[in-house]
Amino acid sequence: MATSTEAEAESEHRPQASFWKLVIGSVGVVYGDIGTSPLYAMREGLAAAGRDGLTEEEVIGIVSLLLWTLILIVTLKYVVLILRADNRGEGGTLSLLALAQQALGKRTKLLFVLGVAGAALFYGDAAITPAISVLSAVEGLKLVTPHFDAWVLPVTVVILTCLFWAQSSGTARISVFFGPITVLWFLVVGALGLYHAGDRPMIFTAFNPYEAIRFIVLHGTGSLVVMGSVFLAVTGAEALYADMGHFGRGPIRTAWFSLIFPALALNYLGQGSMVLANPATVHNPFFLMAPSWGLVPLVLLATCATVIASQAVISGTFSLTQQAVQLGLFPRLDIQHTSDSQVGQIYMPLVNWTLMVIVIGLVLLFESSASLASAYGIAVTGAMLIDSLLGFVVFRTLWKWPLLLCIVVMVPLVTIELTFFGANLLKLFDGGFVPLIFAAIIGLLMTTWVRGTAIVNRKAHTGSVPLEQLVAMLKKSKPVQAPGTAVFLTSDPEVAPSALLHNLKHNHVLHSRNVIVTVQVTTMPRVPDADRLSLEQISDTFWRIRLTFGYMEVPNVPRALALARKEGLALEMMSTSYFLNRRSFRPATDRASMPLWQDKLFIAMTKAATDATSFYRLPSNRVLELGQQFVV
Repeated sequence: MATSTEAEAESEHRPQASFWKLVIGSVGVVYGDIGTSPLYAMREGLAAAGRDGLTEEEVIGIVSLLLWTLILIVTLKYVVLILRADNRGEGGTLSLLALAQQALGKRTKLLFVLGVAGAALFYGDAAITPAISVLSAVEGLKLVTPHFDAWVLPVTVVILTCLFWAQSSGTARISVFFGPITVLWFLVVGALGLYHAGDRPMIFTAFNPYEAIRFIVLHGTGSLVVMGSVFLAVTGAEALYADMGHFGRGPIRTAWFSLIFPALALNYLGQGSMVLANPATVHNPFFLMAPSWGLVPLVLLATCATVIASQAVISGTFSLTQQAVQLGLFPRLDIQHTSDSQVGQIYMPLVNWTLMVIVIGLVLLFESSASLASAYGIAVTGAMLIDSLLGFVVFRTLWKWPLLLCIVVMVPLVTIELTFFGANLLKLFDGGFVPLIFAAIIGLLMTTWVRGTAIVNRKAHTGSVPLEQLVAMLKKSKPVQAPGTAVFLTSDPEVAPSALLHNLKHNHVLHSRNVIVTVQVTTMPRVPDADRLSLEQISDTFWRIRLTFGYMEVPNVPRALALARKEGLALEMMSTSYFLNRRSFRPATDRASMPLWQDKLFIAMTKAATDATSFYRLPSNRVLELGQQFVV
């Protein structure tokens, strides 16, 4: 049902490592978030149902809801279906957006809104995940001795601070331990569940979907509160798709079916069985599954697992931001590569420190994982719904599924996700508004940048001089020529770059070779060198080059220009100067474009952008910048 090039694309872009190394690596990165859900998902589900006086049928019903949420949302939707919708081996909401645009042959307004909303909701999720994961693990210290209660918040803040502080060093060295530690975590999680599953063997009836349906029917609208907590079991499921480019769908699927799902299912069964046998354990069933001698080691292992889960979310945030920058949704931001061998290992200072302040602020504001659980879920369900809607477009348009098949497969999943979304909305005023505020801010920044950039490009084009017309005029005027090559970067290859016009006006000189370069980003994650460069000679002294990069690539312009040698234009880098147009902005006096507050927001975003020299990897000692003032 998928395209015929899927296997070829995946093998081409997936890291060349042994299959089982990729499987173990995916356990550490892909499944960190969903793997730490047993710390709080069952506990919060029981709490939502009332904890005290729970009947046997209610406990079994909650476990059944947990299991079937994992089966339907994670296994069926993501592992079986969405993982097949890869964009040249890459995944994630923005990759799915690019794939849907490619399928339709254009970028519609609806697709754009869905993509921006999905990316924005991911940021909301990314702010909550490190806070609730680390805090829930450290809270296990209180079971060792109540004297640790006062230390939970300080220890959590210290761990999170160290985690964000270490980002600038990169995770290439320590990430080799992520997989084995997380594998150990899942083995322990599964073993604890298996150890207690026999306490009340009737817990295995939870595999019957009838138990989940009966719970919902008997509790009516009251079951929505429980479902909002049950959904915590699948937070992080979208990472299956987002991290596909690092590991490939094969290793991710193998890890899920061979280790992750069995371990999670056993653990939820074990927690439910233990609560049935000993109702006093209902207040913290995960940690109370451990024998007394194993409590401290379990807390330490849980802390390591949650730190790894948080690291995966932070790295995912860097990757998503890089994609957003390349797709024109954000201004150019400082991107630092922390590994010589792994392209995906990047560090973004502004994103890192902003996220750290937000995460620690959430910990200090909510003070407990139980309180944070109320803020969790809305962003995740929203992002999953958007994945489903974009997936529908891909299945129908790109894969050519019959409409009836798309409806039969996707409508039930969308209905389930809408139910979970409604259930999580019940927690809106208990903290659920927090990720929505983050998502709204991110969405506003993205739409402001896109809108402001479009206005700037439109105004720049108005009154501009067509490039061919300028070249014809220069043939007649014959200005003084300087030796060497001048490279002018411009967003519109059809008009004369402002830097070129300013150079002619003020310096009255033209280089012997002038190259007009336009950098464009395609909907593919990576572009092969054979398709990187398009060269057109306009005259004896002018050439026009279009450089194409994928949205997951670093736009290294000098390296790409070296490919022009094969097209007959040999550029000597030591005699090449790069001319850039540095724009300064001020708000418009009329309101024909954007509201004044949005004008000021756009201008502030331009000031936060990193300079083009660094972004395009230009040699700083060969760059000349010419200023231009713009009104937006």
